[in-house]
Amino acid sequence: MTANPHEGPGGEPTSPSRRTVLATLGVLPVLTAAATTAGTGAAGATVDAGAVASAGTTPAPAAAAAAVIDASATRQTIRGFGGMSHAAWAGDLTAAQRDTAFGTGDERLGFSLLRIPVPEDRAAWSRDLATAKRAVELGASVIASPWNPPASMVETFVHGSQTNARRLRYGMYAAYAQHLNDFTTYLRNNGVPLYGISVQNEPDYAQDWTWWTAAEMVRFLRENAGSIGTRVIAPESFQYLKNMSDPILNDPAALANVDVIGAHLYGTPFANFPYPLFKQKGAGKELWMTEVYYPNSTDSADLWPQALDVGEHLHRAMVEAEFQAYIWWYIRRSYGPLREDGRISKRGAAMAHFARFVRPGYVRVEATAQPATGLFVSAYRGGGSTVVVALNKGTAATSQQFTLVNGAASSVSSWLTDASRNVASQGTTGVANGSFAAALPARSVTTFVVR
Repeated sequence: MTANPHEGPGGEPTSPSRRTVLATLGVLPVLTAAATTAGTGAAGATVDAGAVASAGTTPAPAAAAAAVIDASATRQTIRGFGGMSHAAWAGDLTAAQRDTAFGTGDERLGFSLLRIPVPEDRAAWSRDLATAKRAVELGASVIASPWNPPASMVETFVHGSQTNARRLRYGMYAAYAQHLNDFTTYLRNNGVPLYGISVQNEPDYAQDWTWWTAAEMVRFLRENAGSIGTRVIAPESFQYLKNMSDPILNDPAALANVDVIGAHLYGTPFANFPYPLFKQKGAGKELWMTEVYYPNSTDSADLWPQALDVGEHLHRAMVEAEFQAYIWWYIRRSYGPLREDGRISKRGAAMAHFARFVRPGYVRVEATAQPATGLFVSAYRGGGSTVVVALNKGTAATSQQFTLVNGAASSVSSWLTDASRNVASQGTTGVANGSFAAALPARSVTTFVVR
């Protein structure tokens, strides 16, 4: 398989070394189940979704307990859902595709976050500007990540068997901070105020770009990041490896100069999603998932029920990891939320169940995360409504009761994706005494908006 998230145009991988290393992790991902939050049922295992029948191995839900939604039990604030546009590697989005990606109406993804690269060459800084400007016009926030500093700031060294590895010269740390700040200023002057900028994309998996150790990242944050005129994101470990982010959280001076702890989830087991140290020391900071594709980059994004695995991954990222943002790799790709023809894929529909309805500033609230085997529920509060996303990976339909406590409600509207429908409106019904029941078709995802 080609397990390279940074493939070149036409699907050609840019790095055999990266493909080889990812292959040693196993087919992305064969992940084991992890314990869910207290008070919920046991989580089901996820099988390699490269096999089309993976979701079919999930048992039909047993008689489900009521899913209790407690609007007063608040968790993380959601910053949004989105994807990456990288014109140099995958071509720019068209005007219509930008509207599909960042619009919020029917047949739109509802993305509220865009990630773009920071080119090392200033002459290329305008390359992703048109998409970024349109995303901002449609209400999205933009972040940026560098793959390399300018060549004049880099030196080569030996990294294991790699004899031409690259790293930022220590004497250039201040100049590199200025480079990031200049890019921030350039975008701001051209109508794109960055929400944040990263120090380095995947500094711990950099055969094809620039390596950073955790100590080097901490030193840069301590000594130089304070001069950057927007929020700073670090460390963007490729696999959410805590040995990259723990040193930041444990260093008060470095932590003072970072605003977002960013991570990627390539092959990360669900058991590694929670981050107790962040909860202990990350007060005032944000926790973002800034890049992933899931479950792989080889299958069509329209395979069903495989695309339901994206919904489960999103659910676990929100509920178990408590990320505030979830950003896909390429927005438009055969395995992405938009197909190459610009139409929303099944994976994209699964993402839209969150992105269209859970808007920036909404707060996740406590919900019975797994009322039955193969059934996943999360809930969010904002805009005068409660949003509930229910994913049924079972092979049989189930009737699920939802009970809202500590919040008033009179009506519920719903949208459904299954084998034949994509985020299709199911109309509006009433809520009686804070409860409603809904039929969840087999292998489906449903979003409820309760007002």
